[in-house]
Amino acid sequence: MRSISSLSWLSVLTSLTASVPAINAQNNTVGQWPLHDNGLNDVVQWDHYSFKVNGKRLFVFSGEIHYWRIPVPEIWEDLLEKIKAAGFTAFAFYGNWGYHSANNQTVDFDSPAHDFTKLYEIAERVGLYVITRPGPYVNAEANAGGFPTWLTTGAYGTLRNDDSRYLAALEPYFSEFSKRASEHDVTKGGNGLVYQIENEYGQQWKDRVKKIPDLPSGRYMDALEKLARANGIDIPLIHNDPNMNTKSWSKDYAPGALGNVDVAGLDSYPSCWSCNLDECTGTNGEYVAYQTINYYDHFAEVSPTQPSFFPEFQGGSYNPWGGPEGGCPGDIGADFANLFYRNLISQRSTALSLYMMYGGTNWGALACPVVATSYDYSSPISENRKIDSKFYETKNLALFTRIAEDLTVTDRIGDSTSYTTNAAVKASELRNPDTRGAFYVTIHDYSPSGTKEEFKLHVSTSIGNLTIPQTGSIVLNGHQSKILVTDFAIGNNTITYSTAEVLTYSMVDGEPVVVLWTGAGEAAEFHIKGARKGSAAQNGKIANATIKADDFGVLVNIPAVNGQSVYEFSNGVKVVVVDKPTGYLFWAPNLSKDPFAPVDQSIIVGGPYLVRHVANENGVLALKGDILKSTDIEVFAPKSFKKLSWNGKELKTHRTAHGSLKAGVKAFSGDIKLPDLSSWKVADSLPEKNIDYDDSGAAWVEATHVTTPNPTKPATLPVLYVDEYGFHNTFHLFRGYFDGPASGVDLALQGGLAFGWTAWLNGQFIGSWYGNTTAGQGNQTLSFNNATLNANGTNILLVAQDNSGHDLREGATDPRGILGASLVGGGNFTKWKIAGEAGGEKLQLDPVRGPLSEGGLTAERLGWHLSGFDDSQWNSSSPSAGFNGANINFYRTVVPLDVPANVDASFAFVLNAPASKQVRVQLFVNGYQYGRFNPWVGNEIKFPVPAGVLNYAGDNVIGLSVWSQSEDGAKIDIKMVQEYAIESSWSSRFDSEYLRPGWTKERLAFA
Repeated sequence: MRSISSLSWLSVLTSLTASVPAINAQNNTVGQWPLHDNGLNDVVQWDHYSFKVNGKRLFVFSGEIHYWRIPVPEIWEDLLEKIKAAGFTAFAFYGNWGYHSANNQTVDFDSPAHDFTKLYEIAERVGLYVITRPGPYVNAEANAGGFPTWLTTGAYGTLRNDDSRYLAALEPYFSEFSKRASEHDVTKGGNGLVYQIENEYGQQWKDRVKKIPDLPSGRYMDALEKLARANGIDIPLIHNDPNMNTKSWSKDYAPGALGNVDVAGLDSYPSCWSCNLDECTGTNGEYVAYQTINYYDHFAEVSPTQPSFFPEFQGGSYNPWGGPEGGCPGDIGADFANLFYRNLISQRSTALSLYMMYGGTNWGALACPVVATSYDYSSPISENRKIDSKFYETKNLALFTRIAEDLTVTDRIGDSTSYTTNAAVKASELRNPDTRGAFYVTIHDYSPSGTKEEFKLHVSTSIGNLTIPQTGSIVLNGHQSKILVTDFAIGNNTITYSTAEVLTYSMVDGEPVVVLWTGAGEAAEFHIKGARKGSAAQNGKIANATIKADDFGVLVNIPAVNGQSVYEFSNGVKVVVVDKPTGYLFWAPNLSKDPFAPVDQSIIVGGPYLVRHVANENGVLALKGDILKSTDIEVFAPKSFKKLSWNGKELKTHRTAHGSLKAGVKAFSGDIKLPDLSSWKVADSLPEKNIDYDDSGAAWVEATHVTTPNPTKPATLPVLYVDEYGFHNTFHLFRGYFDGPASGVDLALQGGLAFGWTAWLNGQFIGSWYGNTTAGQGNQTLSFNNATLNANGTNILLVAQDNSGHDLREGATDPRGILGASLVGGGNFTKWKIAGEAGGEKLQLDPVRGPLSEGGLTAERLGWHLSGFDDSQWNSSSPSAGFNGANINFYRTVVPLDVPANVDASFAFVLNAPASKQVRVQLFVNGYQYGRFNPWVGNEIKFPVPAGVLNYAGDNVIGLSVWSQSEDGAKIDIKMVQEYAIESSWSSRFDSEYLRPGWTKERLAFA
């Protein structure tokens, strides 16, 4: 074997070691780092290297989902099965106080889709640990950051501190959430791993340099921690610092400081967190695509005796109002996942959670002003639950980290271009101080570089110092990183080195089956230690592989990897070498539900779009998953299995020459008939604009407040902030009465970015604020010249406001509604009345959909969007025919859908405004508001709607609220499209009637 001389290699090692921080150079054995627990138990422990669960080290690879963004518990199972299939050992979720708390007297964890504990039950079934993040503030680009909007009036203080009013308000939610979550802690036999306190609250210091604490913040954190403990949480408490500047809540950084958590973590979004790159100029400096960040020194300073932990690391970017249609997957696609997640490993991170793994939708009033309806987030699992290259790229790494036990204990020996023969490429060497197994993480020296670079790598192995490969080169092709192993343990055997990456391995009948992968057409070379001979299985994909024995084992060199080839060795090792497209469709389901996924119960499967589950069913290896197209399935499993089944159907199975089982499966080939949405009914949804409209009913509250606890004081009285009168969501109406000969009105409204409003005087249109993506306040002076004024009688000004939600962080208390209303030319308003969601915060007509589901549109108050409402007296007309003038019309149709039981299908509605862009449209599906189409301020036109919200086995009520903000009127084209339909073990046709309660006569009171 070719190697560099011992002298030259020693000089390389010496130069590398000289640059290693003293913390690693002086502490190179595991025992020199303290092992921590939380003082309550030792079920979950941690040290400088990693977390341990019941004494076993765990690489935490997690991804975030939000149950309240996908209010269908059956879909939670689909998502967690996909996360498990991707090789993850955990998932994370935020709570949402506002979703559970309609008012300060109510906390609802029992209504359908509000019982978050179902997530723990599913996690136990599929085998995932859980990172729980209850809040009370979560940010998450949600309305008021997850605060209930009744909290935003100012009556509870400035929020997120030790104000007794705020602490008293959060106690019912936080206590009950903690109590229910605690029942599923891993300490009690469940899967709850760690529990987060607050969110991105880097406010420990008044002066960080001098370490002068901010005592109200410390007391706040301490109060939350004590509340969690008092309600049964006995797993480690964590926190996610928002950036590397705040250095808050770590016991290492400030021992004994008030408010410290057990394990401090860091959030980071090295690419722009928004699809609008102009938003990302602060925390990380000027945005540069694919620019990596040095976290290693931060963890060495702030939390050296704790794992390098990322409770949030960028999984994608949100799409703000005005962002590109479909988001921005370009900079944060598969290449981003490949490069950045490996870069974290190069900096010794052994615990990370991707935000988001699945984003979902900001349905109803979940959205805040910074983001539109979609929360796809360009995540590995898309908004419509489809998986593609980014998911597969993430899967290939996560499957590796799950089986790479040595990776949970490593020291970083060096980080330099000296490791390679190409100065454009560097490597970080991570070495396990006990086993001496090593991991070389290779990357462009200038990480934003996308060039194709070939190189060899200098490595230190148990058989000597080597330069690999001996024949050919390693390739970084574009924005790419590779983790190459030396002395990698596979059971009792060892891969001396490999220039292809390890995807996974399994112990089959006591012998290892390893899957290696590399780019299509690239070379691969690996050495199996201790083997005396090896051979290639005759499957037609050998491609001139060279196999030769040496004094230490057997070396295999493959000049170009295309498809799949299999190699067998005399010591029982079997190696499957695949190119990237083939490796994307390799899976490692486990016969156990243990999140560690023990390799002796792992089954390697190649071919399907997704493998969700495997089981032994009376000697038949039963696989469950999804098939996008007809394919062959190849399975490496114990010899005791002779037959395969797929989704309950036994397959015609044969055994290959290299011992695997193989069978063909067929994809779903039927058609799903979609409704053409051609038959509609229509009604006027803004009778309130007419001067003879009666506003004395239950829908209306008279605005009488002349003072406000809100820190923003109004310009005129009475106070016209909607939250003060118990109205909070999306759409609000204001009726102002005045007498006399005024000539106009000055209006100042606030509703968040992209919000809008329209005004009518005595039923006649006088003007609109169309909205934009940079202003949350819209001020205009409107003339009464184009309206008929009752000079000697009462006049009524109607203002309709589209509220885009409350702002985040300290902006949560910024009011929504009218900041000021003054008549021009004389006179004053004599009375104001306000209408919002039916019954306001006090009366919950729809606890299933929850307090954020409806606004104050007439159609919503009266339940026109619900099944069971009688529209037989309405006129027939379609939204594509439209209407003239500035008004709001509501269109309604009922259409059937019939999806086969063995199919997972996804559908979306596509909207277009061919006549005028000055429109605001809300899409309702079976009572759920699942789309906001605002073409004046946004580019989103496609709105996926999940199974369960859509009835896949019967009728669906589709509603469309069309608001023309100009005299041009509106015409809206709408069609339903199929996103995909795949044969699946997870059926999208399930009994979901319980999620779609219908119309009730109580609605009639809110006309």
